[in-house]
Order: sequence, then C-alpha cells, then structure tokens
Amino acid sequence: MKTILKNRELFALYLFAFAFFLVFKYGPIYGVLIAFKDFRVIDGIWGSPWVGFKHFEALFHSADFYRLLSNTLLLNLYLLLFAFPAPIVLALLLNEIRSRFFQRFVQMTMYLPHFVSWVIMSGLVIYFLSPTTGIVAEIVSWFGGKPVFYMGNKEYFRSIVVGSAILKDIGWGSIIYFAALSGINPELHESATIDGANRWQRLYHINIPSIMPTIAIMFILSLGGFLSANFEQIINLLNPVTFETGDVIDTYVYRVGLQQFQYSYTAAIGLFKSLVGLLLILGANFTVRKLSKGESGLW
Repeated sequence: MKTILKNRELFALYLFAFAFFLVFKYGPIYGVLIAFKDFRVIDGIWGSPWVGFKHFEALFHSADFYRLLSNTLLLNLYLLLFAFPAPIVLALLLNEIRSRFFQRFVQMTMYLPHFVSWVIMSGLVIYFLSPTTGIVAEIVSWFGGKPVFYMGNKEYFRSIVVGSAILKDIGWGSIIYFAALSGINPELHESATIDGANRWQRLYHINIPSIMPTIAIMFILSLGGFLSANFEQIINLLNPVTFETGDVIDTYVYRVGLQQFQYSYTAAIGLFKSLVGLLLILGANFTVRKLSKGESGLW
C-alpha cells in the first residue's frame, strides 16, 4: 500500500489500461461459448443448445477454408517479410542523419499517413493506380510503357496491400526502434570510431545488436496476429476481380457473421485464429529465448 500511495499517479494511469483490457479483451472471452452452441439471440448464450465441435468440423470441411487460409497466410507472410523490416530500416537510416531539422522533417512526414483512415488511404491508392488518371499510369507513359489496371488484376492485389501497408505505417512503426537507438550509449560509438570503425561497421556491430531485443519482442507480438489481416485495408481495396487472391479470413467472417448472422460459426473461426496465434507466440518466444540464451523474449 505504501508503494501504491507513493506512485498513485502511475497506478491511476495503469487503471485505464487495466479497465480497457478487462472490458474489451477479457470480458468478451465469455462469448467464446457460442462457438460450441447453435446460438440463437432469443435464447441467449446459456439457453442455446450445445453442439460440441459441429462448427469447427463445418469450418475444416468448408470448400472456402483452404482458399481463405492460403490467402491469409501468403498475405501475412509477405507483410512479415517486407512490412516488418521496413520500420527497422527507416529508424536505422534516420539515426544516421546528422541534420536534426531534416531528421525531424522526415519523421513528421512519415508519421502523417498513420493518422489517415484506411477509407481515405484506400481511395488514394485506387486513384493513384488508376490506368487513366493515376500518377503511376502517367509515370509509366512517360517512359513509353502501357498503363496497367492494377486494381483490376488479381496478381497485383497482394503487392498493393503490402505496399500501401508499408507506406501508411512505416513511420509510426519506426518510433519504437528509433527510441531504442536513442538509448545506445554514445561512448560505444566514440570507442569504435577511435578504433577505426566506419559508419557501416558501427551500424552493423553496435546499432543492430543493441536493438535486437526490441526487434525480437516486436517479432513475437506480430506473430500473434499472423492469421489476422488488416480488415479495414482489405475490405476497402477488395473488389470482385481480386476476390480470388484478396479474400481472407477476416473478410469471410464479416460476410458470414454480420451479413448472414452465423454467429456461432464465425465464433469458431475466431477461436481457431486465437489458438493458432497463441501457439505461434509461444513457439516464437521459446525460439528467441533459446537463441538469445534467455536474454530476450516476452517472459
């Protein structure tokens, strides 16, 4: 109690975060029960009949399941390969800029897209990629090429999703890495410079190893949502032509759960995603702790 009273301002701030997770994260766990029931609104959660694993069996035997799973896995794999390292690279580059004015200007410019909603961002992407009025079409025409209707070609959809995700969140994602770089002891760089290390050698031997624990933690957390896609982004970019490669589990849950009112079936899908995410986090954390000899990881 003495500790709480002494740090009452910090504990007061903590209560807001605790209340958020309690209400919006842990409270809804009660609703997972409907994945094992034929939920009917009039009967409520407890009054609806138990059906066991009926909805899970329907999911795994669905003709759409493997298409949805492959689309979701491929899209998130591309995001992990290209979108995850992008903020790290940006933070490392910004850290090497000596002009504080230019550094802050670039940071502010790269942060701004994060605060734009995906409705607006998707509209801009569609406009820029238009084969008639888009900037990309104009650039292609200048070099003698023929404009392509990118949004009308399913082969380009995943690249568009990854590219727009990087453009929107690269600046915001770099904040935590830039903060980690700012915490590096300057004496390490001074000693390396005296020993004759150039900028690239200091980047490789000091900066990257110093932020590796942060990278490991962010990597583990990103795996938790590996079966989740950015629903707002996908639903605003998706169209009937790109449906084959762009339809993912989240958009399927939206159609079946909210539009067709199959709440129990989509609850089973959500529980399946959560279990896969939990296993990925546990596996990644175990691997990171083994590789770092217990120095990194969530616990």
